[in-house]
Amino acid sequence: MTKVKFHGADVALKGEEVFVGSYAPEVALVGQDLGEFKVGGNNGIEILVAVPSLDTGVCATETRKFNEKMAAKQAIKLSLISMDLPFAMGRFCSTEGIKNLKVGSDFRAREFGEKYGIIIGEGPLAGLLARAVFVIKDGVVIHKQIVPEITDEPNYDAVFDAIKSSGGCGCGCM
Repeated sequence: MTKVKFHGADVALKGEEVFVGSYAPEVALVGQDLGEFKVGGNNGIEILVAVPSLDTGVCATETRKFNEKMAAKQAIKLSLISMDLPFAMGRFCSTEGIKNLKVGSDFRAREFGEKYGIIIGEGPLAGLLARAVFVIKDGVVIHKQIVPEITDEPNYDAVFDAIKSSGGCGCGCM
């Protein structure tokens, strides 16, 4: 069982752990329009970013930074995933001008959290997603970071370095 920290205290994660080199499970998320869309599986190059809630400062900062970094990378799909309701996610994106990534909620089936092993299983944030990033290329996880302290940001450079070292997206955008 994977453990992370929340303000220094250990918290266990629930679900099936996904490893680098393993197949990326395809799951359905709920978009801002309440329709479903799929992430994972074999979708070319895809970055899946999980955050506990867009209503926190660290998650908001992380979303803005990924939005900025994705501006010139049209060949890469980035989905930001949380348990937030689609309405709240839409409001956040509208207010913050988030246009270069897709937001999806895992609130209905918790399928993403379960299949990627990142549901916080205890403590004050129990039931939310841990902060994590998965980079997928041709259906295989090529990079994974479960951020050790939930209140810290992920290593942004490592995400894009993983894409570069795997041959990139082939479009010259890296």
